[in-house]
Amino acid sequence: MKKTLTWTTPLLNDNQGGRVNEPSTRNLTLVSKWLLLAVAVGVVAGLGAILFQVLTQLVAHYALAGLAGFQVGEPHGEHAFFAETDKPFSPWVLVGVCVVGGLASGCLVYSLAPEAEGHGTDSVIDSFHNKGGFVRSRIPFIKTIASAITIGTGGSGGREGPIAQIGSGFGSFLATRLKMSARDRRIMLAAGMGAGVGAIFRAPLAGALFAAEILYCEAEFEADVIVPAAMASITAYMVYCLSLPPDIRFQPLFGDGIKHSLSSLAETLPYAAMALVLVLGAAIYVKTFYAVSHGFKKLPGPPHIRPAMGAPLTALAGIGLWWAFDKNEHALAVLTTGYGTLQATLLDATQIGVPLLLAIAGVKILTTSFTIGSGGVFGPSMVIGGCLGAAVGVAFHDVWPSVVPRPEPFALVGMAGFFAGAANAPISTIIMVSEMTGDYSLLLPTTLCSTLCFVLCRRWKLYEKKQVPGRLESPAHRGDFIIDLLEGIKVAEVFRSDLRLTHIPENLSLEKIVHRIAENHQHYYPVDDTDGRMVGIFSADDVREYLYNDSIWKLADANDVMVPNYLYVTPEDDLNTALERFTQLNIDELPVIDNPESRQLLGMLRRKETIAFYNRRLIEQRRLQQDDS
Repeated sequence: MKKTLTWTTPLLNDNQGGRVNEPSTRNLTLVSKWLLLAVAVGVVAGLGAILFQVLTQLVAHYALAGLAGFQVGEPHGEHAFFAETDKPFSPWVLVGVCVVGGLASGCLVYSLAPEAEGHGTDSVIDSFHNKGGFVRSRIPFIKTIASAITIGTGGSGGREGPIAQIGSGFGSFLATRLKMSARDRRIMLAAGMGAGVGAIFRAPLAGALFAAEILYCEAEFEADVIVPAAMASITAYMVYCLSLPPDIRFQPLFGDGIKHSLSSLAETLPYAAMALVLVLGAAIYVKTFYAVSHGFKKLPGPPHIRPAMGAPLTALAGIGLWWAFDKNEHALAVLTTGYGTLQATLLDATQIGVPLLLAIAGVKILTTSFTIGSGGVFGPSMVIGGCLGAAVGVAFHDVWPSVVPRPEPFALVGMAGFFAGAANAPISTIIMVSEMTGDYSLLLPTTLCSTLCFVLCRRWKLYEKKQVPGRLESPAHRGDFIIDLLEGIKVAEVFRSDLRLTHIPENLSLEKIVHRIAENHQHYYPVDDTDGRMVGIFSADDVREYLYNDSIWKLADANDVMVPNYLYVTPEDDLNTALERFTQLNIDELPVIDNPESRQLLGMLRRKETIAFYNRRLIEQRRLQQDDS
């Protein structure tokens, strides 16, 4: 007899089918896969970091030093590939160099890869959440050249943005060529970003944590990213270090001469007070950065010339500060990376003084905002935070020397606290600053200050358009969250056990079945044997096939109508399992039995009620998350 309703048993697992997959073999294959891929990404990211560093110094050597006589200072742990020139400093030539560099960068970016505009890291975050981890292969090359021109001609930018796009671009490219899933491509993208950051800043652990943390503005990590990013970051770090002379090969970025310690627990009070200054500075930084960026976008003319319009403002701001402080070379830290002055601040903040430190921090905010082309925001954040922290440290040292014997530790802690608040990335920033300086003795005040800045800076976000609060809001994890939520809800919470269901004995004739169906509106009918075990099920549609064939009404019974191999759920099954069974046969109700052995029917689980329950739980979860934030 033909039945319109077809029910099947749940799918057999591999062992039932005679195929055995050893877990250890699968795990070994998975580890080997990610190890090889992470090493490949790390090698390319390390080579990309070397290329970017050489290219930036090459542009700076011939443009800034060769034409304008401006020597760009490097931190002690960085290798200068080109010798200094003896050309005298020419402020007005510097303005021309900045304008030409801005125009070249703008034409390059807006003509060939407009999506490479901005500070770089935000584009990687956007690709992770909204583009399945896909990055156009040309973007890393365009970003590398444009950023090297921008920074090498005086633009106030950092290195993390371009190097993040180099590493993430190759990770995305490799995953695409290997036809990996969107999830794996996102992991490769983030691992490449972490590898690039870990190499260029000589901070492999922080690079891995940065890749997992920077994707979200809440206190959340992308757990799947950490291990591949750590493998890639370590590889990139070792490759990059091979380009350095042996005497500084494994030194921190700012050398190994920075050793500070906490003098007493009372010193934590000035550090907590410094957090308030850093929060104010971070708020001004974020507001100014986006206000200037939006203002330039409203100007008439093609976007190609916007960087050339911001470049002279950057140069004039630096020259004005240089003149205002009697041609003090540290005033020019508001141009390029500013790492040379940050190095001096970490070693002896008192020689620079509070007025100049505050001026550098304030003007650096402006020059970074005026640099509308390429370049990251991490480097300028380190300079701004370090100068603000040093200024606070010098002030406290002058009025309370017994508690603050040295102001330099405040510069180090300020670096971490400022970026932790502005970028909503406290954990990776704490580790990164410690690795960059080689000083782990200030973890207590650094953690205290960074945590306070993170908590107090929730209204201001440096990556405001790309970061999402957490996995719940990420389009990349929308399906994952649905499964997680469904797996957390048991069938026992949803199905109604108080419904009065009409049961059909298995030997009941078709004639009597027809009359019973006519007396109620039930759609699915469970069939029981003499012991009350559910042995099958049929629908009202199955019976309608026989309505016009009354000759077999007394010959057929429930055994002829029912489907014996039916899908079911138990109270301990989760809703994800239930929905899979619903969609497997596109049915609207599932029988709920106590266990597969006794098969006592407890009730029916309806698809509409299941979806309604899930929607209510989702609203509750979002409300709780909003209350927590």
